[in-house]
Amino acid sequence: MNLQVMKPPLSIRLCGPRGFCAGVDRAIQIVVLALKAYGAPVYVRHEIVHNRYVVEGLEAKGAVFVEELDEIPAEHRSQPVVFSAHGVPKSVPEDAVARNLFYLDATCPLVSKVHKQAMRHQRLGRHVVLIGHAGHPEVIGTMGQLPLGTVSLVETVDDVDRYAPVDPDNLGYVTQTTLSVDDTAGVIARLQQRFPNLTAPAADSICYATTNRQEAVKQAAPGCDLFIIVGAPNSSNSKRLVEVALRAGAKRSLLVQRADELDWADIGPIGTLGLSAGASAPEVIVDEIIAAFKARFDARIELAITAEETENFLVNRELRSVPLTHEDMEWVNGVRSVPAQPEKSIL
Repeated sequence: MNLQVMKPPLSIRLCGPRGFCAGVDRAIQIVVLALKAYGAPVYVRHEIVHNRYVVEGLEAKGAVFVEELDEIPAEHRSQPVVFSAHGVPKSVPEDAVARNLFYLDATCPLVSKVHKQAMRHQRLGRHVVLIGHAGHPEVIGTMGQLPLGTVSLVETVDDVDRYAPVDPDNLGYVTQTTLSVDDTAGVIARLQQRFPNLTAPAADSICYATTNRQEAVKQAAPGCDLFIIVGAPNSSNSKRLVEVALRAGAKRSLLVQRADELDWADIGPIGTLGLSAGASAPEVIVDEIIAAFKARFDARIELAITAEETENFLVNRELRSVPLTHEDMEWVNGVRSVPAQPEKSIL
């Protein structure tokens, strides 16, 4: 007689919003549309977004990822090159023009807004203080909008304490869009304490998607035995979500790229799982993680929603009339963040 093995119960607190933001969605569409309009190969400088699933899917369609423009073969210089959603220094489009390359800029409009805020500070004679992570592509792009010597990077309160500007009464700050809201507030507070005449940007630099995803995780984390964030190890906003979950009360938090990375022996017995995804992580992987837990647990999904996102950013003018086939739309929609159907809502 076959006896059915009883699965242990598990509540999955599935955060919303999660996954793709409007800027990431736009960047992916730009590459897909460029491939339809101009044919393969379409070159992309740097990963279009920080997610291997997306990058490999676009490679299969004919995208070629390069780190620098000199990697594009001479015989393919009539093909378009796309700049990633993170933004690039001014020197990159200048180099593209010098090489007679046709480029499409997929920089997130909210990153472009930070560029404009930084340039406005500098134009008004202020030295720019950029709060961000050294070496991150967005930080490199933002610093590259300004003349050498007109911007300083700080990351932590300790960095602020060590900072010694030439003119402490003439500073303006901006931030990377994907930072921890709480950490950044502390850095800004210390800057304002040390430099009372510090000028803030005209609007918040941390983007709505980063803020919304952190708030959802913050609300869902208390009481979670484990909180999984779907995202890449080089994704700033995904790594911040791991930190937010721990600070908000989750006993453990992990950053996971795919379900096959899950170490079930290490996970052990759990009763409540938190689950969210960084802004560059596709919903198909969230579904994959849920399926993996449902195979081992009697899992019930509780949807933890803290905001509704309706933002939509238009693609480049050159691409707006390009039709997508049903197959293309299926692929694009397959990686987008789609609201899950919950068994119940907890928020």
